[in-house]
Amino acid sequence: MLQTDSPQITSILEAARTAARTLATTPTGLKNEALHGIAAALRGSAPEILAANALDLAAGAQNGLSVGMLDRLSLDDARINALADAVLEISLLTDPVGEVVRGSSLPNGVRISQVRVPFGVVGVIYEARPNVTVDIAAIALKSGNAVVLRGGSAAENTNRVLVGLLQAAIAQVGLPGTSVQTIDPFGRAGATELMQARGYVDVLIPRGSAGLIRAVVTQSTVPVIETGAGVVHIFLDESANPQWAVDIVHNSKVHRPSVCNALETLLVHEAAAARLLPAVLAKLTESGVTLHGDERVREIYPAAVPATEEDWSTEYMGLELAVAVVDSLDDAILHIRRYSTGHTESIITNDIVNADRFLGEVDSAAVMVNASTRFTDGSEFGFGAEVGISTQKLHARGPMGLPELTSTKWIVRGSGQVRA
Repeated sequence: MLQTDSPQITSILEAARTAARTLATTPTGLKNEALHGIAAALRGSAPEILAANALDLAAGAQNGLSVGMLDRLSLDDARINALADAVLEISLLTDPVGEVVRGSSLPNGVRISQVRVPFGVVGVIYEARPNVTVDIAAIALKSGNAVVLRGGSAAENTNRVLVGLLQAAIAQVGLPGTSVQTIDPFGRAGATELMQARGYVDVLIPRGSAGLIRAVVTQSTVPVIETGAGVVHIFLDESANPQWAVDIVHNSKVHRPSVCNALETLLVHEAAAARLLPAVLAKLTESGVTLHGDERVREIYPAAVPATEEDWSTEYMGLELAVAVVDSLDDAILHIRRYSTGHTESIITNDIVNADRFLGEVDSAAVMVNASTRFTDGSEFGFGAEVGISTQKLHARGPMGLPELTSTKWIVRGSGQVRA
């Protein structure tokens, strides 16, 4: 077994493995009881959580965190209640552990089945997102996994309180409190050790900036499920309904601009640009969005600032949007292929052929027709919450819920058969 540089981290990882063995065979009812305890603890400890969060927000503002990052960091009563509701929703979902994926009987009577099993120990590295602490802990618990969390210095006070509440609620029902642990006190060195903890940690999931995700993917010796930055696109086709265009673009950009499913680039068919752009962009401007437009956009809407090449690949995470006019659906698809991070793309159209082409030819984790990109979310997809939104193509893609935190193993039952 691997030995880490820190005996304290080694102790945490060993405790996580021990907890994972218990959780792997824990009955669904007991896991649900723990989830109910977590939801109650969140609601009952809201003042303590908010006091810790206020310390983090003050430090973040002093340290120059962006508006988008501060929004991600921020908790209030409504967000805490939403977290508790999500935990309860997870308790209502089907437990994936033990689900038979497929099976068969051989001619000799041997019975074979492939069943879902937990990964074991899941490591998560993320930035300024205390909601992730609760979401991932709840999903991991229901799917029979222990978690080791690195939530970053920006949310350290909030996460300390949350992890304490989680551990106490889990222990209250007789399960190991060490099912949820944090290595935040060890700083970046702890994150590095988590990335190198092959043999202790079964899978590592990064959530955060493109830089953080890239660092984890390139430095980790633990298998990584890659979540991606969200350079998200909407294409307004020639036949787009004008009111749908206004409403969907505005919701995708303004509803919560700091999150990864928020719109970052708007593409408009040149034949519809003069018809659609004035109302769409005026609505965005009213909401304080800074528009970065190409030359043809600025001819129609002079208030837009000139777009640069860098704008097409930028995840603003705030009230900014890149806008371009393209000559055709083909050009829109080519633009998306070049600049997209493979997260979410949507087309607004009344043309069924174009809709089907967009769905078939755009290769992202979520591809939509006439819908806001904000729907790419675990809670909206019915998962209660999400581990993250995977932009890779192995094992998990898109919003990750309970099944995505499981692997499978083969169960073979015989009655004395030998292979001829």
